[in-house]
Amino acid sequence: MPASQPRSRARDRNNVLNRAEFLSLNQPLKGTQESRSQGRKQSGQAGAAGAPNSSPKERRQSQQLPEEDCMQLNPSFKGIAFNSLLAIDICMSKRLGVCANRASSWGGARSMINLLGITGHGIPWIAGTLICLVKSSTLAGQEVLMNLLLALLLDIVIVAGLQKLAKRKGPYDVSPGLLDYLTMDTYAFPAGHASRAAMLSKFFLNHLVLAIPLRILLVLWALCVGFSRVMIGRHHITDVLSGFVFGYLQFRLVELIWMSSNTCQMLISIW
Repeated sequence: MPASQPRSRARDRNNVLNRAEFLSLNQPLKGTQESRSQGRKQSGQAGAAGAPNSSPKERRQSQQLPEEDCMQLNPSFKGIAFNSLLAIDICMSKRLGVCANRASSWGGARSMINLLGITGHGIPWIAGTLICLVKSSTLAGQEVLMNLLLALLLDIVIVAGLQKLAKRKGPYDVSPGLLDYLTMDTYAFPAGHASRAAMLSKFFLNHLVLAIPLRILLVLWALCVGFSRVMIGRHHITDVLSGFVFGYLQFRLVELIWMSSNTCQMLISIW
């Protein structure tokens, strides 16, 4: 121990950095720390002072930019699947819109496709049902026609409400016609013609005695009416498919609230 102490003292004396003129190199300068702290305080005060002068829009952008610029590196599988299906739906609907305008590949057949779509419109069906109801003289016929009228009115109300909620535009910028505005069929999802055609075909198959060829033609008519709306560019494929589903659900709803013959006679007498 006594021998190690003189050795450590000699080592300290030989170290150049331990001299008085070099001690400042081993320690941080107080002035620089104070200047840095003062600079930070001044910058903070300047930012606080400049904040009232900056507009609320700039402050909002400065708060949102880091969140907007960040990249979601691990998107969910559901999000990827939904976006992929949506992209496929839009692409296929645009490809099938062969009658969207006169310059399309099947532009010459647009009038015929529009005529096919009119056969699934609500206004002609409501008008025809009222005419048949006036001319009907049997209780069974009046019961079926009154419930058919109820189904048509429910279809217009339900589809119009769903379209107002979804507010989905069609694949092409095709303006709705006059009859579409009358039935509030101005948006794409769900397809009103498809839901009406599906509901009517199911209704007739259930309540009318039809031969097998007529039953097949009725189903083919519903399919053609639905996909004619894709051909003219008014609806996507998923809009038409969802319209078929909603049409079937509307039929089931009418079957649940089916009006009896006495109720129909009472309504007819009031009318």
